Amino acid sequence: MLTYYYNRYMHITFHGAARNVTGSKHIVQLNDGTTLLLDCGMFQGLGEKTEDLNEHFGFNPRKVNYMILSHAHIDHCGLIPKLVAQGFDGQIFCTAPTMELARILLMDSARIQQQDAEYMNHKRQQRHEEPLTALYTEEQAMEALRLFKIVAYNEEVEITPRIKFILTDAGHVIGSAAVHLSILEDGKYTNITFSGDVGRYGDLLLRSPQRFPQADYILLESTYGDSLHKDLGPIEDALRDIIHQTCIVKRGKVIIPAFSVGRTQELLFALNALELRGILPDVNYYVDSPLSDKATQVIKDHPEVYNNDVTEILKVDADPFAFKNLRFIQSTEESISLNSDTRPMVIISSSGMAEAGRVRHHIRNNINNEKNTILIVGYCEPNSLGGHLMKGDKVVHIFGDEYDVKAEVQVIKSMSAHGDYEDLLHFLDCQNPEEVKKLFLVHGEYETQQMFAEKLKEKGFKDIEIPYQHQRVDLE
Repeated sequence: MLTYYYNRYMHITFHGAARNVTGSKHIVQLNDGTTLLLDCGMFQGLGEKTEDLNEHFGFNPRKVNYMILSHAHIDHCGLIPKLVAQGFDGQIFCTAPTMELARILLMDSARIQQQDAEYMNHKRQQRHEEPLTALYTEEQAMEALRLFKIVAYNEEVEITPRIKFILTDAGHVIGSAAVHLSILEDGKYTNITFSGDVGRYGDLLLRSPQRFPQADYILLESTYGDSLHKDLGPIEDALRDIIHQTCIVKRGKVIIPAFSVGRTQELLFALNALELRGILPDVNYYVDSPLSDKATQVIKDHPEVYNNDVTEILKVDADPFAFKNLRFIQSTEESISLNSDTRPMVIISSSGMAEAGRVRHHIRNNINNEKNTILIVGYCEPNSLGGHLMKGDKVVHIFGDEYDVKAEVQVIKSMSAHGDYEDLLHFLDCQNPEEVKKLFLVHGEYETQQMFAEKLKEKGFKDIEIPYQHQRVDLE
């Protein structure tokens, strides 16, 4: 049985997104045992390790008193239903858009897990293997959602007389927030910032990340700590060229794995921009994800998160996410029918790493045809299907079977909702490095984090740590 012991030091333990990019979970524990969880994300795309990592938290959910959720992506919220099913019953604080998106994402996650388990179990039964079970049910997801409590940006919330926090806009996806804790112990305040995921400055849709108060300790994401996105041309032109070459010249299909929240809407916005310019290729466009339809509506309902450019476009275009020949696919039958349709088309489908959902079926059915293109438009864990395709693997495994990669694989790196290292350094411009006692790098590959740590040292941050899975660090 897992137990906690208390001592005179507040401490942080890192139970996810530690030297990898998914499964975000960090616990702050006070010296009186009060326990606060930052995010409760699902691990994705880590190969054979993924299932075990999602089965075992590394801490006792019953011992967690409160939780703050940075944003609604599954690698940050995807294990909340499991957390609640195993005994957590405290409040979960987040912004209103995050709660709305988490509701549809978690319900969809439960359905996808069940569907994928059923599909895989049919094959496992033939091989006389033990059946798989989904991590949680739709009923458990609904039970978890009852614990959510909405918090506005820049509103000070007092969880207890000793714990206060504010959320600031992180610019990553709609509702995304950086978390800023102020904790009173031994007569002094300790200020801890958790960045969540940091967005781009000059994002297609969203406002740039906000400045935030001085912190003593910072947990900073580092997904693209070794990369710059700005060396690529305009996203719209890159999309247009790929679609034209594949659909018009080769008469093939473009399959785009895209997260339902954020990336899909950016794609639709960019395709709409091509139509406004009169250069959108004249083929059919499908968003094959019922969740994406719902998520797009949530984003439409919150125009306050848009940047000034989108606000201006809204004056001449009432719906910047709609254009000719666009159709949202709902039923499984409609989704399956796309695979037998030989006409050129563009299919946008989740998940972004191609690890689950309908997009795996589309890739499986189109990967062995050189006319087709698989277009990667965001970060993929190296061991995910999307990661193997990005690396140029000539053979990949889908649903346990081997497939030759004959389709062309293209990448538009600049579409990532994660900031590059210049964005991350800009995010820290509001901080005096001399006053930051320690900066923890989370949510990144270890080699990338080591490179980014050097850039941070050049900016004056002296004590930088890259925690490993389940590491505990005492704070002064």
